[in-house]
Amino acid sequence: MPRSPLPLALSAAVAFLAAVGPAPAQMAKTPDAASAKAVPQGRAEMQLSFAPVVKRAAPSVVNVYASHVEKRSTARSSAMDEFMRRFFGEDGRGRGPGGMPGERAQKSLGSGVIVDESGLVITNNHVIDNMNEVRIALADRREFEASIVLRDPRTDLAVVKIKSPTGGLVPMPFGDSESLEVGDFVMAIGNPFGVGQTVTQGIVSALARTQVGSSDYQFFIQTDAAINPGNSGGALVDLEGRLVGINTAIYSQSGGSHGIGFAVPASMVKAVVETAKGGASTVRRPWLGARVQNVTPDIAESMGLDRPTGVLVASLQGKSPAEEAGLKRGDLILSIDGQGVDDPEAFGYRFALKGISGQAKFGILRGTGKQVLNVKLGPAPETRPRDVLKVRTRSPFLGATLVNTSPAISEELQVDFPAEGVAVQAVDDNSIANRAGLQKGDLIVAINGVAITSTKDLDRVTRNTLNMWEVSINRGGEVLTSVFGG
Repeated sequence: MPRSPLPLALSAAVAFLAAVGPAPAQMAKTPDAASAKAVPQGRAEMQLSFAPVVKRAAPSVVNVYASHVEKRSTARSSAMDEFMRRFFGEDGRGRGPGGMPGERAQKSLGSGVIVDESGLVITNNHVIDNMNEVRIALADRREFEASIVLRDPRTDLAVVKIKSPTGGLVPMPFGDSESLEVGDFVMAIGNPFGVGQTVTQGIVSALARTQVGSSDYQFFIQTDAAINPGNSGGALVDLEGRLVGINTAIYSQSGGSHGIGFAVPASMVKAVVETAKGGASTVRRPWLGARVQNVTPDIAESMGLDRPTGVLVASLQGKSPAEEAGLKRGDLILSIDGQGVDDPEAFGYRFALKGISGQAKFGILRGTGKQVLNVKLGPAPETRPRDVLKVRTRSPFLGATLVNTSPAISEELQVDFPAEGVAVQAVDDNSIANRAGLQKGDLIVAINGVAITSTKDLDRVTRNTLNMWEVSINRGGEVLTSVFGG
């Protein structure tokens, strides 16, 4: 009988022989790992299993149960009782679905990965966002309470710590996400739809995906291993059982897997974990003090390039590391420490991994000549206290969180702010500020003709009860003025 074609999914199965045991006798020994990637040559090779790798990695993957319990007074009007009963499933006496008086709970389900024997678990920030209680369920069905150690919304990563672990924790070693290649086999391990620990297998479909939109640092590993709701925070594992990514997002029009999933590379995950191990509750990243933009085909042609490459320096802040290193507006940054960058997202990711000490070498093109500039690494300074203001009086700012501007705030919000000003840090959903059109990153210029340079100025103005509000904001360099009724 003629030999039928081998399924494409098996074409690289031999790549994990080193992870699962000795090679079959009929396989020729190969001098290096690259030459070991070959099409299976016989039935024995086609019967290879991922099971040994799963047994090694699965004990490190956990379920993350997060909840936010809000306690309220039970003394409410009958109209409020009716509202709560209809929209939150309460019984009219302040009891939620679980029957506890005066409580309403939001719940979230996701996955996580044990990364340290002390009980540190990495997961997605969106799994625990706005939650105040976390429980971790291990693969062996033991459950523990956990505390939130670190949240990093900019990477959509968070670290929690198991309280009073009783031993037997199996941390997953980190793999080298920088050495991944398109076509490499990977496995996704998590808890999709809450059905229990599940393993799916696929390949690396693409690298350095930057237009996903789920975090500030977009540089994702794309895989066709099935990832579904509940997999968030779970492990993307290589064929040596090492963590190469944290599954974070899917591209889907139905909510289910369409074979396009995205994972945060292990290099970024490791940086966040190391920060947590050091005792910090926030991740500090290096400040450049410059904004960069894409190189379009037209810009590439005007610069004499044969194709778009690198990122263009669009603006610089005074007394910043960029200015001190000699970087100039119009320079083309081609690489950071020898690693090429092709868009602002890739540049931001590479630079963020450099830490806040030492220096980085920027390969640049200025005119027709290439140069290397040494950029000092350090955090953005908070040149004046941010004095966070949460507006609670009735005004167009009700529901907005505002802060004094500084290089640190400019870096956090990715907007160039003046030295003295007030920026919108966040806007609550369904708030008056949201309905008024305020957005994160807006700069408050004036209120009723009064210049606003600090949160104290804004607090003083918004304490007044007014029938009319004239608000001027700077959004992306354009000043917008709106009038609101009181």
